Amino acid sequence: MKTILITGATSGIGLEAAQQLAAGGDRLVLVGRNPQKLADSADLVRAAGAGAVVTLECDISSQSSVRQLAKVVEATYDRIDVLANNAGGYHQTRTETADGIEATFATNHLGGFLLTELLTDLLVHSAPARILFTSSVMHYGATLDFDDLGFREGYSGEKAYSRSKLANVLYARALAQRLDGTRVTVNAFHPGAVATGIWNSLPWFGRPVVALAERIFFISAAEGAAALTYLATDPSVGAVTGAYFRKTREREPSRLARDDRLARQLCEVSASLVGLPG
Repeated sequence: MKTILITGATSGIGLEAAQQLAAGGDRLVLVGRNPQKLADSADLVRAAGAGAVVTLECDISSQSSVRQLAKVVEATYDRIDVLANNAGGYHQTRTETADGIEATFATNHLGGFLLTELLTDLLVHSAPARILFTSSVMHYGATLDFDDLGFREGYSGEKAYSRSKLANVLYARALAQRLDGTRVTVNAFHPGAVATGIWNSLPWFGRPVVALAERIFFISAAEGAAALTYLATDPSVGAVTGAYFRKTREREPSRLARDDRLARQLCEVSASLVGLPG
């Protein structure tokens, strides 16, 4: 029985993917912030056929919470077969976490970065294993300014979100190179334009536009989750690493996302921001 850990597992893509993966009879470790949502999600995943379901509370935007999660995981499991860094958020107005980090970057990149770094030894020990990052096509329009990662100047929700998703692809690329030869693969993917609650923080005047887009253009969370499920389990991508997928097809990411020097610099800066050795 494999052990599959999914962050952001109480709604949207994370919950749908957990239910899809449950059909394989594996152990699902569901990570979320809300205890009641975790309990409700666990019931759904059990009903979908999971061999075992465990819930762990964690606020991915909080470094102390992520560190505590990693400690619990290391103390509880002797292997992790799939780590799906799926938790994400969108902040229309600039917000900082208790760690002093812009909240979108903290949630969408640094939380997954820190969790992955803390669990890397366990994942290598578990090989073959897979690490996934839920990214977005919005990374194509992103910029990366190390002098102002958190947009103290010129903030917009879209720009912050795009930057965090570029960071996902860059980190996946750099980590894949670092783990080359370990049989641990690392990939990032865009699940499609998915109708999820992540857009609930939009201002009132933007919500009708999103509601219309959801009806016309967006796919369901279940359809989006199929990409995560595919990359977590399909044998055909078992050896693919350092790649970016659009749904279930490998695609070339943006020019910045292919910049290895930029990826290394991002890892160094990210390590500094979370208090890890560079």
